[in-house]
Amino acid sequence: MSDWQFAQGDQTERLAKVHLFSMMKKDVHGAEVEIHVTVREYVTPRDPAMRFFATADRDTSAGRVRYHPAGWGATLLEALSMCMREIHRFPLE
Repeated sequence: MSDWQFAQGDQTERLAKVHLFSMMKKDVHGAEVEIHVTVREYVTPRDPAMRFFATADRDTSAGRVRYHPAGWGATLLEALSMCMREIHRFPLE
């Protein structure tokens, strides 16, 4: 256990270490767009199997419906990979 995790005094605080990643994706017009993925590493997650939660800073589009890519998992790699797969699932408009 890392020392930063001892800073949480109460489980309801939901303390998390934040990891920031960047990737490029082409939009429907062929322009490259930078997407930031934030992964939160929780000390005491609501579900112990999902200690890491990743979200993208941009929505993709599933027709008329906006879709917000996210991923979760027991490891940082698992959550980040799932979020990146979800980013590629629908086009950027």
